[in-house]
Amino acid sequence: MSSEIRIIIADDHPIVRQGLVALLDDQEDMNVVAELNNGREAIAEYRELQPDIAILDLRMPQIGGVEAIQTIRAEFPTACIIMFTIYDTDEDIYRGLQAGAKSYLLKDTPCEKILEIIRTVHGGKRYIPTGVSLKLAERLERPNLTKRETEVLQQIAYGRNNQEIGDILTISEATVKFHINNIFAKLDVSDRTQAVIEALKRGLTQLETQNE
Repeated sequence: MSSEIRIIIADDHPIVRQGLVALLDDQEDMNVVAELNNGREAIAEYRELQPDIAILDLRMPQIGGVEAIQTIRAEFPTACIIMFTIYDTDEDIYRGLQAGAKSYLLKDTPCEKILEIIRTVHGGKRYIPTGVSLKLAERLERPNLTKRETEVLQQIAYGRNNQEIGDILTISEATVKFHINNIFAKLDVSDRTQAVIEALKRGLTQLETQNE
């Protein structure tokens, strides 16, 4: 049996992806068998190639990394998947690990550590750095926002007032206020600005344009 680690990489930033491919292909025990641009391609290629390791960016077009992880793990329960992202936020960590990822790899991770993580995961172990473990523990202690609360929070981040949020989400202004009060309580904040700052810090929302 070959000891070569077959790897697929999905990242929509070509320079980042190509740099990682060059690093891994330079290793005698590693072979990148596919490079993908989005989560949809990652799922399709995983089904086709069934690699030893899949390295998936968390934020990709068409299908994001978390959904791709969930889909792959549902079909291949033993799949070894490593999250690859620039975002060091506890919500990203929580959602990725909850979906079934074996490790969390920041894009500024030193090359030797990247190789160590891949070999550790290939050996059947999880690799969760101490700092990530602490963030995950903190996240598990906090109440989850509901889907509707998350939608309201995103609209607050866009600068919408209560009436505008209600119109967009097709709910009453009183219901918007109810959700905002719950958001404030769960995030332990007292106003909208603090809520947005805390949400951005935790990775609960992004300041991206609505059309993206």
